Amino acid sequence: MIISVASGKGGTGKTTVAVSLALTIGNAQIIDCDVEEPNVRLFLTPEIKETYQVNTLIPEIDKEKCTYCGYCSKICVYNALSVLKFEQGGEVFFFPHLCHGCGGCILLCPEKAIYSGFRPIGEITKGVKEGIEFIEGKLNISEVLAPKVIEETKKFIDPDKIAIIDAPPGTSCPTVASIKGADFCILVTEPTPFGLHDLELAYEMTKVLNIPCGVIINKSQEDKIVENFCEKVGLPILMKIPFKREIAEFYSKGIPLVVGMPEYKEKFLNLIESIKGFIK
Repeated sequence: MIISVASGKGGTGKTTVAVSLALTIGNAQIIDCDVEEPNVRLFLTPEIKETYQVNTLIPEIDKEKCTYCGYCSKICVYNALSVLKFEQGGEVFFFPHLCHGCGGCILLCPEKAIYSGFRPIGEITKGVKEGIEFIEGKLNISEVLAPKVIEETKKFIDPDKIAIIDAPPGTSCPTVASIKGADFCILVTEPTPFGLHDLELAYEMTKVLNIPCGVIINKSQEDKIVENFCEKVGLPILMKIPFKREIAEFYSKGIPLVVGMPEYKEKFLNLIESIKGFIK
């Protein structure tokens, strides 16, 4: 079973929920797919076992075969290739950060003058903590292909375990890449106008992806703004985490919620059972 933990905006408590859920389950996987700013390890403190490099495909030009026809430049929708032809010879300019690694230029070069190369864009780290398998994807600084690193990170999902995916905030491509294929999506939100607005976007995203979902209201107070929306659209509220200084203090010290407040383990056990009931 794959459970993704997402939100329309940052700072709602996705990692708090994901780590607490993994610690409650025990023999599970937690996969940090917030590759631009992963932080699960700060709360789980796993023992790191392995690290893998994530590469992306790039074109390499064989200048002895290249006739500088410019066809590769014409077919590249990302403008990663630019070709200049002179009276004698020419030049091919490659812009690596624009390349999406589709390989179209390699396949369609009429002179077969382009072959496959690779360059690193991130890394995957694996570790363990109290029987929990920790997997983290991390995008290299200045790189933009977050979905590529996320897809490679998700290849380590064990189908025989419950996998908890900590997705990046928002509803853009990295978030879609993270939650796609999940059996259930937990949407973590807060009872504010901004929280509601971004929850609505995240909910629409799960509908497009046809993934069943439910809501956890973090920093819950008397304001019913989120509850009214959930009732209106038939979105189940799975749990409420109150707005308490004590919880914030544990978070600031890197202490998971179910460690600092063990009584929450029962709540997360009930959460797991509720999720199983929504999965067809």
